[in-house]
Amino acid sequence: MDWEDLVTQIDAQLPKEVWAQTLIGIGVLVLTALFVQWVVARVVLLLAHRLLVLTGHDDWDKALQRRRAYQNLWYAVPFAVVSMGIDLVPHVDRAAEIVGRLAHAGAWICVFVALSGVLSAWQDTYSATTRAQTRSIKGYIQIGKLVLMAICTVLVLSILIDRSPLWMISGLGALSAVLLLVFKDTLLSLVASTQLTSNDMLRIGDWIEMPQSNADGFVKDIALHTVKVQNWDNTVTTVPTYKLFSESYRNYRHMFESGGRRIKRTLRIDAASVRFLTDEEAGRLMRFRLLRDYLQAKTSDIAQANQHMGEQAAVPANRRRLTNIGTFRVYALAYLKQNPEVRQDMAMMVRMMEPQSDGIPVEVYCFTAVTAWVEYERIQGDIFDHLLAILPELGMRLYQQPSGADIGEMGGHLRESAMREMGRDGVGPQGQELPR
Repeated sequence: MDWEDLVTQIDAQLPKEVWAQTLIGIGVLVLTALFVQWVVARVVLLLAHRLLVLTGHDDWDKALQRRRAYQNLWYAVPFAVVSMGIDLVPHVDRAAEIVGRLAHAGAWICVFVALSGVLSAWQDTYSATTRAQTRSIKGYIQIGKLVLMAICTVLVLSILIDRSPLWMISGLGALSAVLLLVFKDTLLSLVASTQLTSNDMLRIGDWIEMPQSNADGFVKDIALHTVKVQNWDNTVTTVPTYKLFSESYRNYRHMFESGGRRIKRTLRIDAASVRFLTDEEAGRLMRFRLLRDYLQAKTSDIAQANQHMGEQAAVPANRRRLTNIGTFRVYALAYLKQNPEVRQDMAMMVRMMEPQSDGIPVEVYCFTAVTAWVEYERIQGDIFDHLLAILPELGMRLYQQPSGADIGEMGGHLRESAMREMGRDGVGPQGQELPR
């Protein structure tokens, strides 16, 4: 029995009604689509699953399943079968073209959704690596999804209206100005995201400070359009990506990489407490280990210099003398140099700045040997606790603006003084003579 005879026998068995032939054709087409879908699921997709598992890419297999890449590709199969076999269904000439186009478009939509799932799976597998802690590819993944969406839109529309995709693309040229206006932020974010990543300007985990956007904390996520910053109060600030490229911000990453965190704090000394040291005070300060060598050398130099002056050294203003504030600066610098928690290979100084109305600023400038915030604050606190406590030993005090309690205490002293004066003169508050 040849093929023609088989077709003739099958045709003889078919009903003669048009509607019955159409229903049978549709049923056969549906069953064929489901069978092919089952074959693809069992053979192709199962083969891809086994291949990924055997090659050690279990993470990729799990990510593809989680992002439904297998399922979406599986859904494309019946649409493709229907689009190719709808012409074989008898007596559906009017609807065949429409159904074929819709099925063809649906198949491509499922394929592009599956490709989008593959990109999402790539993002998931990359996020599990150590490299993702410093560099993010989320922006590039979103760019890829936008490209897939654009291609899918052009292709589906060209199928539905039965026009070439090139005709659709050429028509977009007339709308280029509108497209540029609509996708302005996307284009700016695309350029900014590329520059930030290629120039290594920003990484996930960086501590950035951007006052104009109220952002001060760690970068948690870098996407195409936005960068999420978790502030120190656990709030999240969302900053447009292009702002991080066009505006200035402070990145503390290099500070952490250097291994030293800067201390730059000022002590304001009361100008009234600054004076020359007497010989007795200089001798007493010899007890301090950090000042002994300095005072011995300085006292010898000063004695020789004053001796060369001869009779002029009898006038105190002509003699060289030590000051308590200069000795304090030497002591503070020596204290920093012997502190093991301060970096000795980085800049270190104690300098006196221009006197102001609120005292004489003495700035301590150095770097701690650790960068962790809590440890940094502890080291800084220990240093200034000691420096503040040593000030009275040198006859100095900090400048402090008078408070309400200080003014009240001063008023009380004035009242007591006035009462004592009135009691000494024997005259009361109203001028009457006090009893003796």
